[in-house]
Amino acid sequence: MRLDKFLSKATELSRSDAKKVLHRGEITVNDNIVKDGSMHIDVANDEVLWVGEPLSVADGNRYILLYKPDGFECTLKAKEYPIVTDLIAVPEVGNLRIAGRLDVDTTGALLLSDDGAWLHRVTSPKHHQPKRYEITLANPMNADEQALAIKQIANGILLEGDNEKTRPAKLSFVDDTHATLILTEGKYHQVKRMMAYFGNKVIELHRASIGNITLDGLEMGECRFLTADEIKEF
Repeated sequence: MRLDKFLSKATELSRSDAKKVLHRGEITVNDNIVKDGSMHIDVANDEVLWVGEPLSVADGNRYILLYKPDGFECTLKAKEYPIVTDLIAVPEVGNLRIAGRLDVDTTGALLLSDDGAWLHRVTSPKHHQPKRYEITLANPMNADEQALAIKQIANGILLEGDNEKTRPAKLSFVDDTHATLILTEGKYHQVKRMMAYFGNKVIELHRASIGNITLDGLEMGECRFLTADEIKEF
């Protein structure tokens, strides 16, 4: 793992703050001062210290936010595409499980942990955790169509194959082909099916946030450990 990524995972430092710490010579790897954040380290065997204090990324349960790119599957074994855990360089990555999977072609916030009870609290509709999606539609929707969709989604709609209406959700439009949808549940292909209900097709889908957890500070394909406050949110 790159040293700068290790620092971001092992501490609450932002990427820019991690670079400053490195530049000041505060980080040692196996007793040698290292200022180059691109240096690769062996997480299991190298000793990394910050001003003499050891750092680790595998202490107890792990709670990780990943900025999922397009083209990765949310599965534990590869099928047609690479899997999201290929992007996470931590010991025993195979023990991690995913909260609220995203389709291969969907990007955005993905939470992983080896704490099963916590994962259940993230995904259970009983906890009403809002998930914010940014949508690009294939076909423009005029003002009347937008108003109808907003009203019906706020009241819940019955999707094909379901026995119950969707939970009330909040839809808003940026323009005639871009919208934002906030859900508190996670039915199979829900966003795509909801837009299909109105005769439209989702051509791009991005999950921008889960609860109050956003992707701020992460590049696509990067991940970080959650802070203590973020873990407690669920």
